[in-house]
Amino acid sequence: MDNIAINIQYLNKTYKLYNKPMDRLKESLNLSKKQYHREFHALTDVSFSVNKGETVGIIGKNGSGKSTLLKIITGVLSPTNGEVTVNGRISALLELGAGFNLEFTGIQNIYLNGTMMGYSQQEMDSKVDAITEFADIGDFIHQPVKTYSSGMFARLAFAVAINVEPDILIVDEALSVGDIFFQNKCFKKFDELREKNTTILFVSHDIGSIRQMCSRVLWLDSSQQIMYDDKEVVCSQYLNKRFIENNTINQNVVKDLDCENIEIKTSNDRLKKFPKISSVGDNNLLSDDVEIVSFFLADSNNNITTELEVGNWYSCHIVAEIKTDLNNLIAGFVWENNKGVSLFALNTYIMNQTNFNVLKGDLVEIVFKFQLPKIMKGEYLLSPAIAQGIQDQHAMLTWLSNIEKVHVINMHYNLSLIELEASVNLNKFDKEFVILD
Repeated sequence: MDNIAINIQYLNKTYKLYNKPMDRLKESLNLSKKQYHREFHALTDVSFSVNKGETVGIIGKNGSGKSTLLKIITGVLSPTNGEVTVNGRISALLELGAGFNLEFTGIQNIYLNGTMMGYSQQEMDSKVDAITEFADIGDFIHQPVKTYSSGMFARLAFAVAINVEPDILIVDEALSVGDIFFQNKCFKKFDELREKNTTILFVSHDIGSIRQMCSRVLWLDSSQQIMYDDKEVVCSQYLNKRFIENNTINQNVVKDLDCENIEIKTSNDRLKKFPKISSVGDNNLLSDDVEIVSFFLADSNNNITTELEVGNWYSCHIVAEIKTDLNNLIAGFVWENNKGVSLFALNTYIMNQTNFNVLKGDLVEIVFKFQLPKIMKGEYLLSPAIAQGIQDQHAMLTWLSNIEKVHVINMHYNLSLIELEASVNLNKFDKEFVILD
């Protein structure tokens, strides 16, 4: 247990709900033990542990019990039953402005929060400069926080939370109100904290951020623990369920994928072969109406390849077997790095602004030709999909998550995910040079 920061075993939280305040009094005074309440189970038998220095994500729809769980871990709420063990000093961002006195200035609230965490004034004196610099709200730091915008609240609250050197940092969707510059600064700070072996619990609806930051993920749904596992396993299953829930066509149809080779004769009687899909996991959305039977990349000589070099031209092939007449279809694929960050996506609607129609019995091949941009060398995962509708409003029919792995070769310096094509000029001027209006 020395390496465990948080250990939760069979945690339950049940609320008693009364129709009116008088019912609570009646129940407390009722000698016959008549119940005037109904029970609401906010958490049911939740069990998981977090290692010291680990970053764990918590996902789930609104009302699934995420915030209740965090409040129990931080001691704001008491569990109905179950065991909660926390090893280390916690700093939490649960709700915007929580722990702030609205009448106090930003500076006064910094000291207030430090006192609540057990720091002396002298200890907080050494931290104030770092907090105010990170918050970057200017002279507002000396104004009452009731005058702050939500963005200022988020900046100050986050700056306090991460600069008090917590053993465990808990963040509950607090970054969603900040602008992109502040969010970028926060994620860089997260990296610094992880290097210092800080344990982080991160709640977000942004699955890309969860995949980028976390090693394991807890999925809650309607107070129930659905899964606690590796980030890729949980996020893929979660997205799969959300696709099915949002899909109005065949939302309950799931079947095994046939991975046999496909051979067809073209219109000029030439035999064309499509390679089989090498592996199919469990994290897919499948349909009885359309089945992706082959997915591969080829170089400019039409040779199938999984090793690509930046700057070269390639084609991406999606081959689908049609089981019923369908219209308004979109086909495409997503290209992600090993952290789950989507670098780019192509589909037929984005490229052509039109859909395509198919008939039962058709075998269709959709081919995308593209020049591979200068992306960072390494391994990437590709996911093909076919949907029905338009880009902004569609029903997903088939989605094969991370079905193809490719290796990218880039002989350049690889300083960032994507390199830009650019030119550079160096201009030198005499020191007496004057710029005229």
